[in-house]
Amino acid sequence: MSTPPARPRAALLLLSYLAFVSLGLPDGLLGVSWPSIRGDFDVPTEAVGWVLTAGTVGYLTSSVLAGFTLARVGVGALLAGSTVLASLALTGYSVSPVLAVLVGCALLLGLGSGAVDSGLNAYAAGAFGPRHMNWLHAFFGLGVAIGPLIMTGVLSAGLAWRWGYGIVAAAQLVLAAAFALTVRAWHRDVPAGTEAGDAIKAGSAVTDSGPASTVRVPVRDTLRLPAVWSGTLAFVLYVAIEVSAGLWAFLLLTEGRGLSAALAGGCVSAYWGSLFVGRVVQGLVAERLGAGLVLRVSLAGMAVGAALIAVPGPALLAVLGLVVVGFAAAPVFPLLTLTTAERVGAAHADRAIGLQIGAAGVGAALVPAGLGVLIGNTTVQVLGSALLVLALALIALYEWGARRSTGRPTGQPAPTQPGGEGQPASGPVRPVVDGR
Repeated sequence: MSTPPARPRAALLLLSYLAFVSLGLPDGLLGVSWPSIRGDFDVPTEAVGWVLTAGTVGYLTSSVLAGFTLARVGVGALLAGSTVLASLALTGYSVSPVLAVLVGCALLLGLGSGAVDSGLNAYAAGAFGPRHMNWLHAFFGLGVAIGPLIMTGVLSAGLAWRWGYGIVAAAQLVLAAAFALTVRAWHRDVPAGTEAGDAIKAGSAVTDSGPASTVRVPVRDTLRLPAVWSGTLAFVLYVAIEVSAGLWAFLLLTEGRGLSAALAGGCVSAYWGSLFVGRVVQGLVAERLGAGLVLRVSLAGMAVGAALIAVPGPALLAVLGLVVVGFAAAPVFPLLTLTTAERVGAAHADRAIGLQIGAAGVGAALVPAGLGVLIGNTTVQVLGSALLVLALALIALYEWGARRSTGRPTGQPAPTQPGGEGQPASGPVRPVVDGR
């Protein structure tokens, strides 16, 4: 007799949402606080590059390492320790006497944030379905939006910028305590309650006769999979499109299409807003239609939006293209993460997700900067064409990776369809995912 599908625990689901909000908060603080920081430390405006570089290095390092150590450390302990580190780093921001100390704290913040991002994405990819996966990433955007409000409120109240970082540090510490208190409740890969899930979480295979002995997959086996590297490059391309569109849209709309600064700023906000709304709406759609179909339609939509931006014409056409890109791009990051195990196999999923999250940081830092150099040496009108090339490359890479994917751990036979969500299968199985 069948039983209902396993559902994520409400407490862990709430903590996951709060954790994604907390990941976005520091990103939203720096833009508002930097003029005050620059004045206090008497440094030039471009010195913010040191802070951003240090944060990116820390984020890239820890997100990759987290993927390779998650099985040994456990997701609960990783989240608790990394959030404590992030809280300490933000506390360091609030008391830094010179820029060099603040740069060091940015490195620590990147280390903490990257591990939380990688670990939580790896957990959510197995424990939550498309709806919650999209909504979690939507809440990251909510955190980015709340950060400037916190800092603006602090400065408007006549307080120093340091108070803003202190407030967020305190919130991170509370979250770390919650993670520490729930360490035993966190389960890896799949929700508890199924024989398959328990075996996978223990690193075991499930056969007709029950859980097999634990098998540790060598790191070299993960790194040899073409699907691992195609997925990693896909994250570089996706984040490059998302960040580049948001970063250079204002310049395109003002210098390239003749909009006023106020109106162009509102249009850029509409772009980010469409990304948030898209994740909320398409989380429900993906749960009904399946992640694969929604991914393909979304990737095609990104190309269509980029083409609208590239076509010479009135500003309204470019604005429409930006909104289309934002709405279409919304589910891509969470759904690519969610389907990682299908492409590389469950035994490699944690490591692959760590590489993907690290690659996202590279895509957010290097490609938009390179596009800025291209714009500086040509014209801002090249933005749409560059986004279109990136979008088409992402479509080709996704399709190539889908055809080369393993869908199962190395050394195991091809999985058969389980008898139903939450049910033991009659043969080897892959992780059961909510709503799939």
